[in-house]
Amino acid sequence: MPPSSVLEPIPRTAPQWSSPPRRRVAASPSVSLLVILAAQMMVVLDATIVNVALPHIQTALGFTSTSLSWVLNAYILTFGGLLLLGARSGDLLGRRRVFVTGIALFSLASLAGGFAQAGWMLLTARALQGIGGALAAPSALALLTTLFPEGAARLRAIALFTTVSAAGGAIGLVAGGMLTEWVGWRWVMFVNVPIGLVVALLARRVIGETPVRHGRFDAAGAVTSTLGMTGLVLGLVQAGTDGWASPVTVAALAGGAALLAAFVAVEQRAVEPVLPLRLVTHATRSAANVARGLVYSGMYGMFFFLSQFLQEIQHYSPLRAGLSFLPMPVSVFLSSQLTSRVLVRRLVPKQLMLLGIAVATGGLAVASQLTPSSRYLEVLGALALMGAGSGVSFVSLTTASLAGVAPEDAGAASGLINVSQQLGAALGVAVLVTVFAAATDHISIASHLGAPAVATLTHGLHVAFGVGVLFALLGLGSVAAFVRRSDGRATTATFEEELAELEVIDAVL
Repeated sequence: MPPSSVLEPIPRTAPQWSSPPRRRVAASPSVSLLVILAAQMMVVLDATIVNVALPHIQTALGFTSTSLSWVLNAYILTFGGLLLLGARSGDLLGRRRVFVTGIALFSLASLAGGFAQAGWMLLTARALQGIGGALAAPSALALLTTLFPEGAARLRAIALFTTVSAAGGAIGLVAGGMLTEWVGWRWVMFVNVPIGLVVALLARRVIGETPVRHGRFDAAGAVTSTLGMTGLVLGLVQAGTDGWASPVTVAALAGGAALLAAFVAVEQRAVEPVLPLRLVTHATRSAANVARGLVYSGMYGMFFFLSQFLQEIQHYSPLRAGLSFLPMPVSVFLSSQLTSRVLVRRLVPKQLMLLGIAVATGGLAVASQLTPSSRYLEVLGALALMGAGSGVSFVSLTTASLAGVAPEDAGAASGLINVSQQLGAALGVAVLVTVFAAATDHISIASHLGAPAVATLTHGLHVAFGVGVLFALLGLGSVAAFVRRSDGRATTATFEEELAELEVIDAVL
């Protein structure tokens, strides 16, 4: 039997090898999946890859302490604000077209950001990166559902996609530390250019275009969803820097909520809605998205504070701090593969969700006990548990969020998954930063502080991670209360047949 990818749909007839090599590559779902995973990795890790480089960026471009946070926030704001519009654009205009456009814009913005000579130039580039990411990310997941129908092959593909999505933030910290220390901060931007170029070129060769749908574009829905999402994200970002009582925070959150309420009213009447409301009225699907957002809140809060804890309190170099996060993506990969290959056959999806979130909660609980004298083994335990929990829970949560979705709604459903992740990350950082500031009386983390201040900061970290535990527990409660035991479970003969055939291929390989 010729070598075959474990992710390719199993042919029901003998494979034909008479076609030329170029056509075989173009027809391979596995090659298409690699392109999608590379794009998703690039988009996700860019939310954190600049974290470790921030002190160097501040010195090079003259950012103030207040304005420096916008190197992160400019990306988060445009990415989160435009996700729903980007998702529906792929459904209507063709997912490959929107995907390639997003990757091209992302790559050009990265190139411009690497050459930035002033703060405003870098912030503009980061905002354009966010726009490109908002176009590419939802279409990437929607294309995956097109390539792999529901069953074992899709489950394996989702496991890999989950690994990239959940581990991308940690990988960004690792890559940021290595690039900053070895070649300079500008390469945290430049590194995206060759990757994006290869992804865009390959996507046009190996990924087929989805049908273009002709109809009236929901302009009112596009405007209200984009401005509403932007308002919510801006409010959460400002809360993390200026506090929840800041006039900008209050105005942005109130305005965003009002616009999203108007968006719901518009969507009830729209012929081609940006977000078909049938996607959010399904209890299991909505609970899965809420739970994912809450787990992301704790996870990105961990990334934010743990990177500072390692560098400023335990005096790690940027490279060592970045490498310290490696157990996270490794544990995500191993646990997601275990889930898709073994656990999915022994546990129903609801049990997998509960198990994964419980393990992730344990990781946050371990982090809440770290002290200045803690050994790296304790940090490793927190990261490994968070990664393992994410890998188990996100595979089943993503499968539940996409199960039963009509092909024409796949982009919008994928957009909701990305929205839950982005809002969760922004919410987690905003709330945990506020809690940390209150618990420490607004003392800044800095390596020159004396022992009393370090003790105060350690207490603040304990409180912040404790709130992260609370977020995860709320996610656990959402799944327990609203996810039906039978939803998302693959029980068809086709699924079992594909699993058996995949095991045969695995044994051959």
